[in-house]
Amino acid sequence: MFIRRHCLGLAAALAALAFSPALGSGVAMAADRVTVFAAASMKTALDAANAAYARDKGVDIAVSYAASSALARQVEAGAPADLFISADEDWMNYLAGKNLIRADSRSDLLGNRIVLVATRGEARPVDIRPGFDLKGLLGEGRLAMGAVDSVPAGKYGKAALQKLGVWDSVASQVAGAENVRAALALVSRGEAPYGIVYATDAAADPGVSVVGTFPQDSHPPIIYPVALLAGRTSAAAAAYLAYLKSPAAASYFQSQGFTVLK
Repeated sequence: MFIRRHCLGLAAALAALAFSPALGSGVAMAADRVTVFAAASMKTALDAANAAYARDKGVDIAVSYAASSALARQVEAGAPADLFISADEDWMNYLAGKNLIRADSRSDLLGNRIVLVATRGEARPVDIRPGFDLKGLLGEGRLAMGAVDSVPAGKYGKAALQKLGVWDSVASQVAGAENVRAALALVSRGEAPYGIVYATDAAADPGVSVVGTFPQDSHPPIIYPVALLAGRTSAAAAAYLAYLKSPAAASYFQSQGFTVLK
């Protein structure tokens, strides 16, 4: 009897601890964690926005950054995430076509620009226009870009070079990277003399200089859609999504060079 009463008392004590306001409940802590899959180009701005949100709300935001293509494939394979932010419409549409997002939660969050960057110290302004001599700028060097068949920044960059009539002259010199931040690093480290990245990425790396900005009509509009993933009903995730669309979060995105879409 003593053993039974002791076990019951221990169970009651553990239950009381689990729901103690001072210590917080394990259930509540799990419910207050939001897992986000976000395009690699968002890292600097989103990390800052998330730090502020965590301080204000006490919610743990776990973010996995990678190419939108890689993240979409992970979602398709069943990776447990609450929310997806893509760097283009194509990969969000891909998940929508498989009923893997909550369509009623989808919206266009941000816009961006693509720029030509060079290793700092070797940078000269480049007039980006039809037929500009990118081949001559590269010499024997490589042009760092996201993988042009899958990574959104690479796709935008290829589209721009095709529209400007210079893709064929440099295609063989493209160093395709797994995401835009990897392409940026190649230029920052001096492993490629030039690269095509988002303006927001260039702003985040002091090792590069922007030498030219691609005309907006040279490529499809750069849009970052956001959506909750299907089957995820977390109230914390819904509240976090509302925060991303709020003026409080907008200030962090704008400071990094994103355009906030309404």
